[in-house]
Amino acid sequence: MRQTKTTDTSQEVISIENLWAGYEQEAILENINLSVKERDYIGIIGPNGGGKTTLFRVLLGLLPPQQGKVHIMGRNVKKGRRYMGYVPQAMEFDPEFPINVWDVVHMGRLGKRRLLKPYSNQDNQKVEEALRQVGLLNLRTRPISELSGGQRQRVSIARALAAEPKILLLDEPTTSLDKQAYTSIYELLGELNEYMTILMISHDIGVVSSHVKTVGCLNRRLYYHGDHQVTREMLEKAYGGSVQQIVHSVPQRILAEHDTEGQS
Repeated sequence: MRQTKTTDTSQEVISIENLWAGYEQEAILENINLSVKERDYIGIIGPNGGGKTTLFRVLLGLLPPQQGKVHIMGRNVKKGRRYMGYVPQAMEFDPEFPINVWDVVHMGRLGKRRLLKPYSNQDNQKVEEALRQVGLLNLRTRPISELSGGQRQRVSIARALAAEPKILLLDEPTTSLDKQAYTSIYELLGELNEYMTILMISHDIGVVSSHVKTVGCLNRRLYYHGDHQVTREMLEKAYGGSVQQIVHSVPQRILAEHDTEGQS
């Protein structure tokens, strides 16, 4: 189902201006400009090595910009990152370690309390609320190792929600999940987007473009028009010569080429 994009009157929650970032002397991101509004739902696609994960690392404060400015909720990254929840591509855990769903989601509350301070009643309420949102409250005592891939991904989302974020960052949230599982995850994300901003990176153009409000292509530079359409020119700039195969999978999202002068 096609969704309408956020209106221009919405509050800006992420501002990226002339961002350059990378590792050592190599720039992975080049002159990135992006304004994310309240309750936006943006999917960022692009090839491996194009800078998608690097962009998230900058937003999370794990990688300082080489140039440019980044603000989250009007604050610098150090102060603004507390408003963000992060869902990694896959939950890493030792199957032999005895930890259950409730304990994993409690980790999302670590930033809300002082070091070594026990969890409060409020912490427990937020964890219960997060598990209820993702439909896993009945599995709260289940060991993580006994969950399916889709259930573990819901636990990851619940852990992020327990931190009470205003912005949710997701890195390939449905990788390796079967159709039923990823459909369920995207239905959940659609519900969360009713009151939360979502920024998601993915390789799956067909699936992403069917669920998000707007799509951008990132390959060192960002090609983003604040629209749900993916133009042929955007794909050619992001993917190069492989555009024909990509276009075939999402014909409903392709427009005629148009001028992208001034886009970064």
